[in-house]
Amino acid sequence: MPSDTVDHAMLRHHGDVDARPGMLDFAVNVQGSAPPPWLRARLAARLDDLGRYPAATDHAAAVAAVAARHGRDTAEVLLLAGAAEGFALLPRLAPRLAAVIHPSFTEPELALRQAGVPVTRVVLDRPYTLDPAAVPAAADLVVVGNPTNPTSVLHPADTLRALRRPGRLVVVDEAFADAVPGEPESLAGWSVPDVLVLRSLTKTWALAGLRCGYVLGHPELLARLGHGRPHWPLGTLQLEAVTATAEPAALAEAEQRAREIADERAAMVERLTALGIEVHTPAHGPFLLLRLADGELARKHLAEQGIAVRRADTFPGLGPDHLRVAVRGSADVDRLVEGLRSAGV
Repeated sequence: MPSDTVDHAMLRHHGDVDARPGMLDFAVNVQGSAPPPWLRARLAARLDDLGRYPAATDHAAAVAAVAARHGRDTAEVLLLAGAAEGFALLPRLAPRLAAVIHPSFTEPELALRQAGVPVTRVVLDRPYTLDPAAVPAAADLVVVGNPTNPTSVLHPADTLRALRRPGRLVVVDEAFADAVPGEPESLAGWSVPDVLVLRSLTKTWALAGLRCGYVLGHPELLARLGHGRPHWPLGTLQLEAVTATAEPAALAEAEQRAREIADERAAMVERLTALGIEVHTPAHGPFLLLRLADGELARKHLAEQGIAVRRADTFPGLGPDHLRVAVRGSADVDRLVEGLRSAGV
């Protein structure tokens, strides 16, 4: 799709725009409103260090923790100020043609287009099953989410591996992978020269305001991504958060939370389908894609009741009849269901 026919404002839209302060938030996929107490304590303990520049030892510790967490060499880890920074760095790899699998998170396409990289969309139809043969052979960069936002589809790892071609780089956005129990389809531990995996701390640890993430890949690729970045690209608190959340106790907590999300998601699917709402399943992420007769009207009605849901027509391949809702606990779902009922859904 030519750049002059693409609405960049739609690509730039994020769920936080749909959620005003004080609303019951189903629009943003962050789990919880703040980091867990133990993580807040770890970060608070470093406040007195903010008078100094981030220490090289802190950076090395964070890199080592991530490498150990995924069974990678430290040279295969590049820390990021949020996974979104990783997308912004992709144009440094100078792709000739990027293919973005949709419906999916729009930030990668936006970053590539704004840098002048030609982009082609591979728009999947329901049930959003990925066929590697659908990707143009000329694409030397392919971006795919797993699990995919907003469809909650989890592509098999073998399908992602089948995207590989000589001269092509595959970029997998695994921002929500730690919300999948056991991470069975993750490529984060797979060390090959033509696959990059991006991870985020935002969602599971409620750290959206701190901007923490990393990319895993071949050292030569990471060197190209990181070339020209400023000194101290991550601050002291960011480095502490990366280290803390990669430690064994944190990983066990994240795995337990992933299992809880799976239970909450199943209960949510049951409640919503009982209303006659079409919920895309199977779902594997901490969010659900809904299809309603008039999704935009339902979204506005819910907003009037103080409930925020994510409009989904900004995702290529979806329309105003789609909404995305974050997985939440039963009390919040009660309010959502009642709001949908009153909207005449």
